[in-house]
Amino acid sequence: MTPTEFIDQNPGELLSRLQQLVGVATVNPPGENYDAQTRWLTHELEAVGLRSRRYPISAALMKRALPASQQAYPRFNVLARLAAPGAKKTIHFNAHYDVVPVSGRWKHGSPFSGEIQRGWIFGRGTADMKGSIASLLMALRALRATRTPPRLNVEVSFTADEETDSVLGAGWLVKHAPIEPDYAVVMEGGEGSMVCCGHNGTIWLEVDVHGRAAHGSLPERGINALEKMAALVLSFNDYKRDIGRRTWRTPEGKTMRPSVNLGGVFHCGEGAKINTVPAHASFTIDRRVLAVENHAEAERELRAFLAAAARKIPQCRITVRKISENFSCFAEPTHPFFAAMADCVTRVRRQKTTFNVSTGFNDMHFFSHHLKIPTLGYGPGGEDYHGVDERAKVKELLASAKIYASLLTNFSG
Repeated sequence: MTPTEFIDQNPGELLSRLQQLVGVATVNPPGENYDAQTRWLTHELEAVGLRSRRYPISAALMKRALPASQQAYPRFNVLARLAAPGAKKTIHFNAHYDVVPVSGRWKHGSPFSGEIQRGWIFGRGTADMKGSIASLLMALRALRATRTPPRLNVEVSFTADEETDSVLGAGWLVKHAPIEPDYAVVMEGGEGSMVCCGHNGTIWLEVDVHGRAAHGSLPERGINALEKMAALVLSFNDYKRDIGRRTWRTPEGKTMRPSVNLGGVFHCGEGAKINTVPAHASFTIDRRVLAVENHAEAERELRAFLAAAARKIPQCRITVRKISENFSCFAEPTHPFFAAMADCVTRVRRQKTTFNVSTGFNDMHFFSHHLKIPTLGYGPGGEDYHGVDERAKVKELLASAKIYASLLTNFSG
């Protein structure tokens, strides 16, 4: 029996694992149930033949990286290895196990039920990205069950905190963990017949607008921070137009442009009352950075625009704080590793494979930038990421398991 045949004959095993994964609500923030989830992951990796270890994040590092409200929630990363007979090179598979909080009314079971209906499995994390974990575990299980050795040494990491900024997850891993990969697969970003070879980055800023409070019946005695903020936000039409002129054509033939989203979070601060001139207002900026842009230049340009726009608005005083940054990455898919993955996808799906660049960010850049190794993204994907009734297609979960198994048994580096 081949690994592919084993996967075809045991779909329930993959789905059972995914239901167990989804059933542990690893919601971030604040970072719930990481201990239970990583203990289970460590056990499952051992069960499919890998040597596995949990790495706790130190309290000192957590204190530096997390707000006080989250420091009581421990962080763990899982790392596992499998040595292949005679292999000289190592492939690393990575996925994050945290999920975003739940909101809205779900129609298909509870958010953590893993309910299966009409070829779909529902639940928070099924698409992003516990489905990928289940597919990889199934691929490794198939190799072990059929006594098929991989042609590369295998490293697997399941990491924390991707849904915030990955500092204590993949960021910690590439700096502190004893890993030595030659190639990496981050199991999201590409799906179906698309293999991801890069992704956009982000610059997240918060802008505080400072006014002066006054009684609502005497607004002329105050400086209305909301009005100043509104004028500042309107001025972004010029900025959006300017950066929208920059284009980049990706390997799949898609034209990408930088973008900016304003006010994902906005508020008025303390002292708010209907009959008070607001003395404070703030809003966030989500600047998406193309894989071919320079992050430092993009940030300098954005800050310069904000300063110039504020100067043009009478009595508009602002301060700007950087919330976080996620770097973009891109590699021309010319390395044999990319060709090998494309061949595996084509073999399983029986259709031409193309290379895409993701508009969102993921943890690929940690391996690409920090370790400087060929890195790609591929997983089963799904629908309604971060939304109500998040779900993954059973057929895609099984296909991804076959593709991972195929890569492990056909590519030797």
